[in-house]
Amino acid sequence: MTFKQEENYLSLNALTRFKDQAGHYNFQADKEAVAVYMRDYIQAKTKTFANLDSKLDYLFENNYYEKEVFDQYSKDFIHEIYQWADDQDFAFPNLIGAMKFYSAYALKTDDKAYYLETYEDRVIANALFLANGDQDLAKALAADILANRFQPATPTFLNAAKKRRGEYISCYLLRVEDNMESIARSIATSLQLSKRGGGVALCLTNLRETTAPIKGMANQASGVVPVMKLLEDSFSYANQLGQRQGAGAVYLHAHHPDILKFLDTKRENADEKIRIKSLSLGVVVPDITFQLAKENKDMALFSPYDIKKVYGKAMSDISITEKYDELLANPAIHKDFISARKLFQVIAELHFESGYPYLMFEDTVNRRNPHKKKGRIVMSNLCSEITQVSTPSSYNEDLSFRTIGEDICCNLGSLNIAKAMDQAPDFGHLVNHAIQALDRISRKSDLESAPSIKKGNQANHAVGLGAMNLHGFLATNHIYYDSEEAVDFTDMFFYALAYHAFKASHDLVKQHGPFAGFAESEYADGSYFKKYTESRVQPKTERVRQLLQDYGLQLPSQEDWQALAKAIQEDGIANAHLLAVAPTGSISYLSSCTPSLQPVVSPVETRKEGKLGRVYVPAYQIDNDNYAYYQRGAYEVGPQAIIDIVAAAQKHVDQAISLTLFMSSEATTRDLNRAYIYAYSKGCSTIYYVRVRQDVLEGSEHLESDELLSPGPTSPDRPSCNGDSECESCMI
Repeated sequence: MTFKQEENYLSLNALTRFKDQAGHYNFQADKEAVAVYMRDYIQAKTKTFANLDSKLDYLFENNYYEKEVFDQYSKDFIHEIYQWADDQDFAFPNLIGAMKFYSAYALKTDDKAYYLETYEDRVIANALFLANGDQDLAKALAADILANRFQPATPTFLNAAKKRRGEYISCYLLRVEDNMESIARSIATSLQLSKRGGGVALCLTNLRETTAPIKGMANQASGVVPVMKLLEDSFSYANQLGQRQGAGAVYLHAHHPDILKFLDTKRENADEKIRIKSLSLGVVVPDITFQLAKENKDMALFSPYDIKKVYGKAMSDISITEKYDELLANPAIHKDFISARKLFQVIAELHFESGYPYLMFEDTVNRRNPHKKKGRIVMSNLCSEITQVSTPSSYNEDLSFRTIGEDICCNLGSLNIAKAMDQAPDFGHLVNHAIQALDRISRKSDLESAPSIKKGNQANHAVGLGAMNLHGFLATNHIYYDSEEAVDFTDMFFYALAYHAFKASHDLVKQHGPFAGFAESEYADGSYFKKYTESRVQPKTERVRQLLQDYGLQLPSQEDWQALAKAIQEDGIANAHLLAVAPTGSISYLSSCTPSLQPVVSPVETRKEGKLGRVYVPAYQIDNDNYAYYQRGAYEVGPQAIIDIVAAAQKHVDQAISLTLFMSSEATTRDLNRAYIYAYSKGCSTIYYVRVRQDVLEGSEHLESDELLSPGPTSPDRPSCNGDSECESCMI
């Protein structure tokens, strides 16, 4: 690519930030930039073949494509689906989508000199893999993905049908128990999973605290921080062929005695011996912590070592809220005390410094947990949208398993809300195809390197279907993000999504049977569905009622839910979990839409894309008519509006939603504490990043760029994961 070629398409893209003489923004210039980029840069670097057969033979013979995926279909069908895709005349809606695809997803020759795939090729590879030989499903998935109605998560979209690949799974969650064997095995497993691509989160709550006894000798334990350092070095070492560091997160309970030491590792002025630079931190916060802070009381920090001795259970496996007074009164359990308000103050300070820690509201997610008889939800993942039960493993001295527990993996994909609504009469079919695709990933993934995750996946086949482009849909329909109508629409969309997801999983029972623990779940006794079977759900606003009617989205009735719940009780469902909303940073850029459920940062976002410098990203289908509905972005609407949206969706999502809080540069720690309390009180499950706006002046140009924002005012330790489980850190 010559400088002149680069200048041409980037110059056209830059025009989207400026008005013409009539006072209108030149958003069309971005589409012109795409055409120039494809013509002057991509076409010259794309390897050509005489015909489709010669292309596929080359890809098979040179170990680029997995021939077994294609052998599930007839040669005639392969030709038919490629010709169909070519006939669609696909074009990237935005320059960022084209650049994202060719920089991060398109298959290249081993010497990186040529591209071997178009976007249509990658879509077909996914459809053929996910459909598992079903021609009709392959056609449907190809249509849904190419039209941006459904988008598999990055690890799936990137790796499907490739011979040399990573895994299809976005994130993994591991429990760590209080013994050296478990710690060592967790580090080894993290290395194996990072090697294959995917973010790994680990629960450290059960590790004994600093100065706890070892073999009866007091003041011997080193606590959680040395384990964190070992994990951070491990993730840095597993750098995925030098492409990027492995990505990890660690979660610790708020009432663990090492909680302040844990948080201090993210201080900007922390001693290098304890400072954690790239590992993400998460705190598990129960109801009792909020109650004690409200009453301005000290909170007890309980020794996990003593809890295990007294109760015979790990700390993460008991409810601290339920047992708090009992633990407090028991002299056999050592406890320290700190101010509950001080803890939240420290958390807020760190959010301003680094964007960390993530927060998981322990009792909220466990009240929603449909698998209470099986166990407790003790942690979340790297992007805080996965909340599932895990069970402990035990090990022999040679690190072999004595008993294999169940750990967790995330099989993710997202619907594009605007595109899904464009095909609203077929909404049920779209959701059905998506659930089938995610279920296929859970049954195809190779998890031999992590036996506890393999066991959990085989037992549960849990999936996480989410959604993106909410702000895009609202703005193009002239609905402000911070409005009653926006919350109402979100509520109704996810209400319909939940129904069709459960219906799709029920349909899969005929093929796979119910997941292993179905009989003990709240799906089996019908209690999970009471919120639908015992009340009638309808839009609250006339605007949304009319909108759904205009688009043709038929909401399930109370009678529909009653019939489905009865059928599920009789037959079961194939998947232990169905819905989770990830941040979708990478795939929303790929699909040229707004990320997840959050508002845009600005109508035209500024991003840094490698050596190319700034790329301007106009919001989804933005024009001069709907510009005003994008003008109030994430920092203008503030955290309350975003929390209201997430809370509306969370009522229907059986796992969690990655909730990012956007704070103005004038915000205080008190403002952040109010936001935590509001999110908790509204029933949100987790808080992901906190981003603080920083206005940066560069020359005479005022930048409003998410790339220049937090996670904090200064962020030297910012991880490569920039806000989604489909992000660059979570893929290979």
